[in-house]
Amino acid sequence: MSLRHAVLGLLADRPASGYDLLKTFAISLGNVWSATQSQVYTELGRLADSGQVTVTAEGARGRKEYAITESGRAELHRWLTRVEPNRTPRNDTLLRVFFLGLLKPAEAEAFMRREAETAAAHHKELAALTTVAAGQDSFSAHGRLALEWGLRVTAAQHEWALWAEQQIVDRAAGGGGGGGHGGGDEDEDVPAQG
Repeated sequence: MSLRHAVLGLLADRPASGYDLLKTFAISLGNVWSATQSQVYTELGRLADSGQVTVTAEGARGRKEYAITESGRAELHRWLTRVEPNRTPRNDTLLRVFFLGLLKPAEAEAFMRREAETAAAHHKELAALTTVAAGQDSFSAHGRLALEWGLRVTAAQHEWALWAEQQIVDRAAGGGGGGGHGGGDEDEDVPAQG
């Protein structure tokens, strides 16, 4: 997904200012695609320059309201129907997990504990959004589908991180823990945790 298509998709529902779009990102798209203020305003400028959105109203302090054009709708439709999603797995957390054997067991345990806490906190934030997606309009209905994905993924991440932490604890205590890529044997001078 690109920010361009996220903005076009939101404007396909209703005209909005950059501020309105940022609020929508915060309460609905945040678990799918995040964006900063500068990114949203830059993208709105590019979309306007390309003729895919147009300014429909201007207000105080330079506030502009944008609407999608037919060209923008055509691009959004093309992207939705003809462009394959980017499914390339890139996960900074999992890359680090792969190398946790290079750390002392206590450091690896602490890393996994932080991952569990982060997942639990993100899950709690998403759970609070369920009232936001309670409407019957198309965006709410389909937004609930995306929100449910986020809830399930964060629950699974939390459960996995707790499991992984226990595997590290077991391995440090001499219980193995199973699997892995090796490593960690050079830390024999580190006292077992447990």
